[in-house]
Amino acid sequence: MATSFPSQSQLTICFAHVAYQMEATFAKRNSGIHHFQAWSREELAQRLPEADVLVVSGFWQNNLLDNAPKLRFIQSIGAGVDQFDQAALRARGIRLANASGVNRNAVSEHALACILALARHIHTGRDNQRQHMWRGMISDLAKREDELGGKTLLIVGLGAIGSRLAHLAKAFDMRVIGTKRDPSTAQGVADEVHTPDRLLSLLPQADFVALTCPLTPETTNLIDARALAAMQPSAYLVNMARGRCVDEPALLAALQNGTIAGAAIDHFWDEPLLPDSPFWDMKNVLITPHTAGETRMYEENVLDILLENLDRLTKGSEPLQNQVV
Repeated sequence: MATSFPSQSQLTICFAHVAYQMEATFAKRNSGIHHFQAWSREELAQRLPEADVLVVSGFWQNNLLDNAPKLRFIQSIGAGVDQFDQAALRARGIRLANASGVNRNAVSEHALACILALARHIHTGRDNQRQHMWRGMISDLAKREDELGGKTLLIVGLGAIGSRLAHLAKAFDMRVIGTKRDPSTAQGVADEVHTPDRLLSLLPQADFVALTCPLTPETTNLIDARALAAMQPSAYLVNMARGRCVDEPALLAALQNGTIAGAAIDHFWDEPLLPDSPFWDMKNVLITPHTAGETRMYEENVLDILLENLDRLTKGSEPLQNQVV
């Protein structure tokens, strides 16, 4: 078990991601800390024994711990940490922090973009454009585009992302209600904040239900058949959380039989979404490929947290920023 943290002059950082330019961005900081990037799981497994610090998200597998004799700290590139065996990390004295907050702006703006797209039928307009079809005017009021003013948005998880989404929604004159484990800590402009156990009674009020909660045992399959049945038939589900916060077969059935009007989904149970998934061809579904958190500032935002935590670790300061272990 590790008892001390190396000085920064002795550190080696491994950045591991399939796409993010972590090493190139870090090099511009001129920190003097030795570093390298692994672009694949295979390269990570090969070079991990060199690393004191690992900056990683999707490449992580818990069996890598057996090949990490020097590892002292893991900085997750994402906010989710369900992929890490926290007990095993503690047993080895390896610290863990996540990147919660780095995509606060991106995810909240993405959620609002999806809400606007669903309300204004932007997704079906794009479908019609690709078919060179000019849609005629609609006489059926229930099938027309809509306005957000006066509509109710239910935000499940009023953390950093959910609170900013509430702020954005209020700019469109929406009524915002939300859930939070401790409503007394809620900050922002939500009209009402309730404990999560009130969810089923809140769902019938909502025109849009946005998930911005973490994946925990309590939120796994939080939106199940019972929850979907509690929603209005005209309501939309906007999932900016982990796919497993939603019972996927129940959602598919609800979309097919008109239990709810539609959904915007950024994350599925299994990714990439299989080519034969029925979700692809549903006109009332808007899919983004787990890109809600994408932003040109992502690398810089993660590195701000990383360098702050390295400073705290070398000084023996507690706690870490976004500390998990």
